[in-house]
Amino acid sequence: MKTFAVFAGVPSVPQALEVINTGESSGESFFLHQNSRTCTDRRSFFSCAPVRYKKKQRHDPNDIAKGAESVPIPFVRAPGGDESLPEDFTYTAVAVAYEKAKIEIRLCKIEQDNCCTACFGNCLKKKWPCHCARETGGEFAYNEDGCVKKELLRQAVRETQGDEACRRVTCEKECPMEVARGSTEKCRGHIVRRFIKECWVKCTCHKKLCGNRIVQQGVRYKLEVFWTPTGKGWGVRTTEDLPMGAFVCEYIGEILTNTELDERNEERFLKQSRHFYPIYLDSDVCTERILEDDHLLCLDCTHYGNVARFINHRCGDANLIDIPVEIECPDRHFYHIALFTKHAVSAMEELTWDYQLDFADENHPIKAFRCKCGSRECKDTRE
Repeated sequence: MKTFAVFAGVPSVPQALEVINTGESSGESFFLHQNSRTCTDRRSFFSCAPVRYKKKQRHDPNDIAKGAESVPIPFVRAPGGDESLPEDFTYTAVAVAYEKAKIEIRLCKIEQDNCCTACFGNCLKKKWPCHCARETGGEFAYNEDGCVKKELLRQAVRETQGDEACRRVTCEKECPMEVARGSTEKCRGHIVRRFIKECWVKCTCHKKLCGNRIVQQGVRYKLEVFWTPTGKGWGVRTTEDLPMGAFVCEYIGEILTNTELDERNEERFLKQSRHFYPIYLDSDVCTERILEDDHLLCLDCTHYGNVARFINHRCGDANLIDIPVEIECPDRHFYHIALFTKHAVSAMEELTWDYQLDFADENHPIKAFRCKCGSRECKDTRE
């Protein structure tokens, strides 16, 4: 609804009385200032220069994202409860390097055959897939509803389950992932994950309309953080039905080197900290390069992160699956971890994700928590 107010001279608040409804439904408001008192007929009224009046945005204290996402993410306490979110946690919608992590985002590294420079509008509408679909076998990973296609979902599930049919590589020398676990054993082999590649700045498609830009658009479904009744603390649930393959959120946190994470783990061990949330970006281990501890990266959303920090673990039959996504770094030294639904999820159902923890690993510097997932496939057999 557009509204116009006509003022003579310099108006005060009480003088802003005459409001004329034009019948248009744009939801915008304009104030027309007219120094001449002859602005009374229709022609002179609409010749006044419009000045856009911006409505004030309010800070919703119940939105944990503090406006960082396109939709608010409220938190809900237990009935009669007084639970509070972690005081040392700050919400961020982008991953940021803490100190030593070296992330090279350079346009010169994106070759012409690794982007689409002749696309217009929505790449998914083209008759033939562009260069950005090469990573997923010449077909785009997403359908026109913005969901990951079924075959790619099945492939991601097989990879996370360690299917023997998945392609693996083995480190010839010291394995950085074994070092991270505090182990001196030989490399167990790394599954080569299948990536999704999204269009980015060198691509000429539309930044908002292109269907191959899902993860970079951020959270779009309605989520809420709630206090779980099963003793797991905070959790995340959806307040609307989610289709299979829907993008829920990205796993975002501080970008650390493996050395920095080791230092933090030592501090947490001394302080007997219970809650910390690191995940390794180990896809680069699958290349021919030898990674040093200052080169291997990980994400830690303990202090800085997004809604993914509150998604609880569930063994085996979790309803979310993580898929690596390449956006700005073609060498995949840094990439994005996106969480998608493995199947349709009903409104008010808790969202869970299998952290792929080895509960029996006593040598790992990060001690596994006592699992309370309640799944029949629970892998925590400790007494």
